[in-house]
Amino acid sequence: MGPNRTPLFRGTAPALVTPFTASGDLDLDAFRRLIDFTIEGSNGYAGVEALVVLGTTGENPTVTAEERRQLVEAAVEHTAGRVPVIIGTGTNNTAQSVDFSRQAAEAGADGLLVVGPYYNKPTPAGVRGHVSAIADATDCPIVLYNVPGRTGSNLTAETTLMVAEAVPSVVGVKEASGNLNQVADILAHRPDGLAVYSGDDDLTLPMLALGADGLVSVIANAVPGAISEMVRRGLAGDFGGARDLHFRLLDAMRASFHEANPGPVKAVLAEMGLVENALRLPLAPLSDAAREGVMAAYRPHIA
Repeated sequence: MGPNRTPLFRGTAPALVTPFTASGDLDLDAFRRLIDFTIEGSNGYAGVEALVVLGTTGENPTVTAEERRQLVEAAVEHTAGRVPVIIGTGTNNTAQSVDFSRQAAEAGADGLLVVGPYYNKPTPAGVRGHVSAIADATDCPIVLYNVPGRTGSNLTAETTLMVAEAVPSVVGVKEASGNLNQVADILAHRPDGLAVYSGDDDLTLPMLALGADGLVSVIANAVPGAISEMVRRGLAGDFGGARDLHFRLLDAMRASFHEANPGPVKAVLAEMGLVENALRLPLAPLSDAAREGVMAAYRPHIA
């Protein structure tokens, strides 16, 4: 019998953007507004079931250590237990990941999002050692994050399952490989209690049909109600209702990647008055052509 795992959530968690002012400073007031908006919901639907802070959409590589501390503390304090708060603490430096994880745990985070180490291209044994070191440093539950399009290295189903078996505090996996065969292998062989979350908005419906537990979402920043309702319907077995919402949201899902994420969704959030349309280099604001297409896709959902 394996460890008694308890998933951090079932449903939807936005990968929250990190708001900056026009002058490039951290904007904690906008961050708090965004937290409230995503939890409260939109389009007549209830909001999200968890929050992810400092993931890919949160531009974590360009957030300083002090800004990271402020964001984590603000997220935990302002959320005030309404939903679990999961902090992205994984990097390609194990010692740094351990430090970030300890800081998040001490601040009261409910869980850690640990991305597959990027650039280094570790072996499966290296990934296991990396995650084990983080797990040994804190009691916080861990959600693995596989996004080979960003990291340059895929956590195969075999590696993911091996790490989950070896590290009992791994309670979930965010899968953004875009490979449904790989996802199916994880779902077919996962240990009891291991949650599997979609990391791609547009692949969430088929993943739910295979037995996934939810979504870590980009569009939930701007359309938290409808995408959360789609996931709730899928989890309840109402695939007809979920499919209707999937097709309704599909253009917005795809528009979120017209240029590098989070550029598109930040432009939408700026149009909504929630954040400034400010990114940190090397990311740049959308081109005019891309912005026109993004707003056309999103406007039916944010009017």
